[in-house]
Amino acid sequence: MLTLASDFGSPYPAAMKGVVLQHTDARLVDVAHDLPRQDVRAAAFWCRETLPYFPPAVHLVVVDPGVGTDRDALVVRAGEHALVGPDNGVLLPAARRLVANTDETVPIECFVYDYADPASSTFHGRDVFAPAAAEVHEAGVDAVGSIDAVTQAETLVAADAPETVVDCRFPEPTLDPGANEARGEVLVVDDFGNAITNVTGSFLDGREGDDLGVNGTSATVATAFADVPEGARLVTVGSHGYVECDVNRGRGDEAFDLAPGDDVVFSE
Repeated sequence: MLTLASDFGSPYPAAMKGVVLQHTDARLVDVAHDLPRQDVRAAAFWCRETLPYFPPAVHLVVVDPGVGTDRDALVVRAGEHALVGPDNGVLLPAARRLVANTDETVPIECFVYDYADPASSTFHGRDVFAPAAAEVHEAGVDAVGSIDAVTQAETLVAADAPETVVDCRFPEPTLDPGANEARGEVLVVDDFGNAITNVTGSFLDGREGDDLGVNGTSATVATAFADVPEGARLVTVGSHGYVECDVNRGRGDEAFDLAPGDDVVFSE
């Protein structure tokens, strides 16, 4: 299986698939091609939250604001999975989650994929990463290190901070139990307008039905959207395990005036 994720929209992913299918008859599965444009952190978050639900596969991830520059092309081996994409931080959060789902002592191995001059300086998804992903798929994840085009870059364990490979780390929230307050940041806003923060869901334990301030705006702590009237603000724990700011049948980002990167304070 080979999955594809990008910010390319349409029709560019079709060209990547065409290249892949010239080299392998792998089953192709689209993760998303409408990831926020040129937003590496958002892509890293969504891949981290999505790819662990797949069986062993090769994952092609291309959100690449640095396309055409001298940034490396990476192949990252994470247990039974391999990820292929630019060395800009987009791959490692998903790799850490993939090995954590099995055994945190499994190393994360990073390889640089050496490629010839691509046909285009603006479409490495087609000219560099698609052929690389196909080659990795054909060789097999266990054989990545023996592919002629790759050279070992770094071996990590899940908690390591890489020295040579670009990483993407999400900010940590600040919790003050004494003040019943949590300070965090909006990581992403999904297509429904739900503003997903970095505050872990345990902050809402025991608060169901209570009113909670979100940057001074009051909202109800709920376990389901329908627990509040249509159009009402709510704070809940999303499927990813983080606190999010929502509106029942509306957009939380607009109701709370929040965007990715904004600070958020939850307080009683």
